[in-house]
Formats: sequence, structure tokens, C-alpha cells
Amino acid sequence: MQTTHHGETNGAAPASAVTRLQQRVFTEEHQVARSASPYTAAEAIDREGYCWPSKGTKSRKEETETERELRLEKMSGAIRTLLECVGEDPDREGVLKTPMRYAKALMFFTQGYEVNLRNIINDAVFEEDHDEMVIVKNIDIFSLCEHHMVPFVGKISIGYLPNKRVLGLSKLARIAEMFSRRLQVQERLTKQIATSLQEILQPNGVAVTMEASHMCMVMRGVQKPGSSTVTSCMLGSFREDPKTREEFLRLIRSNGL
Repeated sequence: MQTTHHGETNGAAPASAVTRLQQRVFTEEHQVARSASPYTAAEAIDREGYCWPSKGTKSRKEETETERELRLEKMSGAIRTLLECVGEDPDREGVLKTPMRYAKALMFFTQGYEVNLRNIINDAVFEEDHDEMVIVKNIDIFSLCEHHMVPFVGKISIGYLPNKRVLGLSKLARIAEMFSRRLQVQERLTKQIATSLQEILQPNGVAVTMEASHMCMVMRGVQKPGSSTVTSCMLGSFREDPKTREEFLRLIRSNGL
């Protein structure tokens, strides 16, 4: 069984919201105008370079070692309570250290909250007279569903049509990693990667597709192993030109070029 979402609604964002977004900048140094997504007025990254929603992300990134230890202790206490609530004995040898282990694991699973997009890019945008399609495909992604906090895993393919500027190839995978390492929904994850690339490079088009398996569908709910969810976000030429979109989809499906 496959669930497919191709793009979003065709309704444009309110003019006032679009205007506000266009007045924002990605970096103070280059003063690159932010472009509004044709799908929503919500921005992929905030003014300081953290990915949306950014409440609490800066404080987590800048906390001291002591503050981090206190955060882990607080999380550990909550996880101990959960063990008790499911009927476990939190003092049993096998789960005695589970609360702190899981607290540390959860911090790792959600480390995208601590990442600043400016630090990822790190001057890796280059002036280049290249206007043909650039694709990095089959990027492995591991994320947590924000509705049930269970994993969903899959692969993302990213393509863009440069407009005199290209991005270091590894940065595409790092951007995908940043957005995935947090509580997510697949639709938003796909869109955030696409809109952030649009803001960074101002290319002629961006295309992102993702196929993933969700444990909330496999382990609970409808319990359908083998099901997958496919999402896409197309911007610029990929959205407006069917031939460009088809070329991208054909290339990511191929086993070799």
C-alpha cells in the first residue's frame, strides 16, 4: 500500500504574509531576499538560521554543560515515571539505567534542534556558470513522528536547477539530516528541505521527493507492514514545467546515469 502526496494546494499565501517573508534575509552579509513558498507562508528557517519551529532551539544549542546535565536528569525522571506507568519495575537490573540511556538517545535523535543552517552552509555556496540539473538521490533519513514519537525511515532525493550558484554536494545531505533529526511529519520535512534550498540558492527550481516507512502505521494503528508514504515538493521550474519535473523523476528512478 502506498500513500502519495504530490505537492500541496495551489492557493497562494496571503499577499501581506508573502511581503513580510520577502523582506526577511537569510544572512546579513549577503542580504539575500527570502522567497515565499507557493504553498504556505510558514518559513523553513528563522532569522537566526534555526529551522522552524525554533522555540527552544537556541537555548538548547547555547546551554552550558551544567544546564545540559540538568536537562538530562529531568528527562530521565520523566522516563522513569513512564516505566512505572507501563507496569515495569524501574529498579529492575535490566531497566535500571534505561531512563538516562533513553534521555541521551532522545537528545541524539533530535539533535537537529541544535543545528544552525548558517553553520551547515559555511561558505559552501559557489558562483558557477552551470544551469543544468544537480541531483543527490537516495539520502537515508531517520526521523521521529511528532504524533507518536516513533521512528519513520526512508530515503530522500534532492534536485535543483542552478541560477549561477551551486551548493557543496554534501550540504544537501546535511540539510536533510538537520530537518529530519527532530520531531517531524513527512510532509513538512519534504517541504522544509525544498524551501530552505530555495532561500539559500535562489535557483531556477528545486525538487525534493521522499519515500518512508512509518512505524506508527506498522507497529500500531492499521498495522500494515510494507506500506510506504511518498511525498514531494516542487518549486520553480520543477513545478511549472512538466518536462523538467519528469526528467527529475526519471533520473531519481534510474539505477545509473
